Amino acid sequence: MTWPANPPPNPIRILLVEDDDGDAKAVERTFQKARIANPIVRALDGIEAMAILKGTDKRPKLETPYLLLVDLNMPRMDGIQLVTAIREDPVLHDTIIFMLTTSNRAEDKQAAYSLNVTGYILKEKAGEDFLKLFSLVDTYWRIVEMP
Repeated sequence: MTWPANPPPNPIRILLVEDDDGDAKAVERTFQKARIANPIVRALDGIEAMAILKGTDKRPKLETPYLLLVDLNMPRMDGIQLVTAIREDPVLHDTIIFMLTTSNRAEDKQAAYSLNVTGYILKEKAGEDFLKLFSLVDTYWRIVEMP
């Protein structure tokens, strides 16, 4: 993605934790359609996401501020396991996390919200509402003052 002529001074970076290439491309297309130029970094599972967040395994550490879009069902470390690890980490525990999933199961929603996710978004319902949501998130990060 390319930045607009006058990018915000402290852009929010987005860590997309998604193992499916088609779903990842759909998220990127949605951001392009909404003209959101925030940098997107992709991890294929929770283990890779933790390496990016902590700057381990020869991965550069993701600069703050950032938010996570996390798929629920992934190999090695799924979304709930990743969110649990983040909430237990003293440095990462306040990370803004949205679950982005195909699961409409009440148990999955409850598990995610019990870990204090910001939102639980069904991929098939995301469409225009997803675009509106992240346009609002983009606006929020452009006007909020960070320490």
